[in-house]
Order: sequence, then C-alpha cells, then structure tokens
Amino acid sequence: MDQPAPISRPPAGTSSRLRDRLTIPVLASGGILMAVMQTVVVPLLPDLPRLTGASAATVSWTVTATLLSGAVLTPVLGRAGDMYGKRRVLTCALALMTIGSVMCALTSDIGVLIAARALQGAAASVVPLSISILRDELPPERRGSAVALMSSTVGIGAALGLPLAALVVQYADWHTMFWLTGALGAAGVAATWWAVRESPVREPGRFDVPGALGLAAGLVCLLLGVSQGGAWGWGSARVLGLFLGAAVVLALWWWQQLRAARPLVDLRLVSRPRVGLSHVAALLTGFAFYANSLVTAQLVQAPKATGYGLGLSIVATGLCLLPGGVTMLLLSPVSARISAARGPRVTLALGAAVIACGYAVRIADSRDLWMIILGATVVATGTTLAYSALPTLILRAVPAAQTASANGVNVLMRTIGQATSSAAVAAVLVHHSSPAGGVPVPTLRGYQLAFAMAGAVALAACAAALTIPGDGPSDGTRRAEGATEGALDEAMEEA
Repeated sequence: MDQPAPISRPPAGTSSRLRDRLTIPVLASGGILMAVMQTVVVPLLPDLPRLTGASAATVSWTVTATLLSGAVLTPVLGRAGDMYGKRRVLTCALALMTIGSVMCALTSDIGVLIAARALQGAAASVVPLSISILRDELPPERRGSAVALMSSTVGIGAALGLPLAALVVQYADWHTMFWLTGALGAAGVAATWWAVRESPVREPGRFDVPGALGLAAGLVCLLLGVSQGGAWGWGSARVLGLFLGAAVVLALWWWQQLRAARPLVDLRLVSRPRVGLSHVAALLTGFAFYANSLVTAQLVQAPKATGYGLGLSIVATGLCLLPGGVTMLLLSPVSARISAARGPRVTLALGAAVIACGYAVRIADSRDLWMIILGATVVATGTTLAYSALPTLILRAVPAAQTASANGVNVLMRTIGQATSSAAVAAVLVHHSSPAGGVPVPTLRGYQLAFAMAGAVALAACAAALTIPGDGPSDGTRRAEGATEGALDEAMEEA
C-alpha cells in the first residue's frame, strides 16, 4: 500500500507553542460540546408536540435523525480525515453542528428541526478524529492521558448537557438553548482552526463513494429498525423489511469492500483479533453504559405513587447524573496510568467489570437517592476506564494512516450498542409496567431486570476484552523501542 504522505510544518515560534499547549483543551471542549448537543433535546421532548404542532411520534425523529446521521457519518468522515486532513474534516464536522444549531434556533417547524438535528449528527465524528490528531501530534508521554480525556468527554458532556438544557427550558425560551450551542460551536470552529495543527499523516487515494453509500444504506436500515421497533412493532412488516434490507445491503457492502482498491473500511484490518475484538467490546460496552443514564432518568422521575419513584424534576434528574460526569473527568488520568502500566486490554476488562458492579449496586437498592447516585457513579467510573482503553487499543493495532477511520468504526460500534440498549431497555420496561395514577409506568422489577441485563452485557464485554491478544507494556515504551511500529504495521497490512 502507499506510504502515508507527510505535510510540511511551519517553523516553531511563540504563537506555535501556545497553540500546542491549547491543542488538548480545544479538542476536549469539542468532544464535550458534541455530547452536550446530543443531550440537550431530551428535556424538550415532552413539550415539542405542543411547541411545534407535531405528533409525539414525529417529534421522536429529532433524536432518531441525529442517531442515524451520526452513525453513517462517523466512519465516512473518519476515512475522509485520513485522506484529506483530520483537522480540515474535524472543522467541517463542527461547522455542520453549528449550522444545525442555528437552524434549530431560527425555527419551530418540525421538518426543519429534524433536518437540522441530522446535520448536528456530523459532530459524532469529533471524538475519533480528535483522538487520531492526538496520536499524530503528541509525544508518547502525553498521549495516553490525552486520549483518555478525549474518550471521557462523551460522558462528561452528557452529564453536563441534561441539567443545562433543563435549566434553559425551565427559565428561558427553548430556542435559547440552540443559540447557546450555536455560539459555542462557532467558537469551537475558530479555536480548532487556530489551535490544532493539521495532522502530518495522510493516506492518499480515491475516496470510496460506493462503499460510503452502501454503508449508509445498510446502517440506516439497521438502526431505523432498532430505534423504531418498539413503536412500529418488532414483528411488523416495516421492521422485518428493514432488518432484511440491512442484512442484504451490508452483505453486498462487505463483498464490495473486500474487492475495492481503496475501501472505506479495511475489512482485512478489522479481521485481526486485536481490532475485531476491540470493536466487539465497544459494542457491548456501549450497550452497558447507555442503560445507566437511560434508566436512571426514568427511575428518579417516576411518581411517588409507584412506591419507589422519587418524583424528581428534570433539573434534579440531571444533577443526579452530574457526579458521574465529574468522576469521568477526574478519573481519565488514572485510566491512562493503568493502561500505561498494565495495557489497555486490562483497563478495558477492569472497566467492564466495574460497570457490572455498578449495576449490582443498582439492583440491591433503587429506592434511596444516595444509593441511586452511588450506583450510577460506579457505572460511570467503569465507563471511564473502558472508553479510555478502547481508542488506545485501536491506536496500537492499526497503521498511523488509518487511525481516524478505525476509531470511527469503533465509535460506530458503540453507537449501535447504545441504540440496541435503548430498544432492549424500552422493551423490558414496557413489558413490566403497571398503572399508577391512571398512567402505565414501569415497575421496580422492570428496572431491576434492565439493570441485570446491562450488567450481564458488561460481563460479556469483560470476557471479550480478556480474549484480545496481549498488547505489551505502555504505549510510551512501545514508541520508545524505535520507529519500527509504522513499518511493522505496513508490513502486516501488505501481508
């Protein structure tokens, strides 16, 4: 395969050194903003039918559209970043998110809102692109902690976004929320363009348009069926047709990718145990992680008439999840140290085991607020360890010129896991519901079953992590052994 094409760098100076110091904060703020953007619409969902004049089913597409576009664009933009420049593509993704925010701020039309939320889904590629930039730009001794922090921004932003959005919705016009995210997005675009260097590593070639279109069609069918299965009926013709279409399209896409000269996703690379098993672990971890915030929000808001509910407001609910976000921020350096000492495979397995322990706490006591917060925080702790280890595993297993696309696929697997978790948890809670005040609400038994399901998936993620081939000592040690890794990766790729 062609060697990565380096690009020239400007001479170092005072301004350049300042930009180097700001690279990590700017990229991390972009990841947090992306997660906030995905979360801010949640407090609006109960009121959007009244505010837009649309049905509740139509309003739900403001979430579904972001999910679908993010899943499709993450691997596509990751590949584009490897080919055309990671900073350039990252800036474009942030710009699309900002345009979507401004569109949301300017309209109350549900069709425009859905289209704008689809544009915002492009920001899902921010984290894998940023991680790839960190690999290219940072020295080994700083890389591990920076990648861990970047991975944790997903949870940090989600924990911050819910209470922030709830406060805005409660005390201001709902459009203000999108004006705020739009302003932050514009600042993020400017800061990224100024502070982040263009990555010196690229993989030249022609972009695989048929592969991108095939993957988009297959993922839309798959995720649309998963996300709408509960509303449309899992046995309905629409859902079964979507799943059948996804299977056919993705099978054809797989065949095309194996024969393409420059595939969108290098499936031969994915077939390596260290890469493929990391993707499996990402899917399972995404499933286990997402059930925490999803179920906690419903549990604490359940009416007191249920016997277990606390009847909290959406603002108080967000504050219950906030300790988990703070924990993720504080523990990201710790997870990097564990990976440096024991390897990211051990960190991933430990994180998945901690997630399972968190759900055990949730099953033991889901009535007392402090125990609910404790259990949710333990799950967040495990998520920090697992999510920080996943990109490090990928960085060690793939050539430098394919880091953005490989991390994009890894994030895609997390997204599929989260979508599947949402559907599975909803199915469990709907099946275990009883009337309370004339309205069907999930029973405590239903919540406990959802926790048990997520905990079992976390244990499966732990098992998958332990089957990943050993990755040796720290990333810094591997890099210090010489500049042979890139050559070895290229030789393995050609083999």
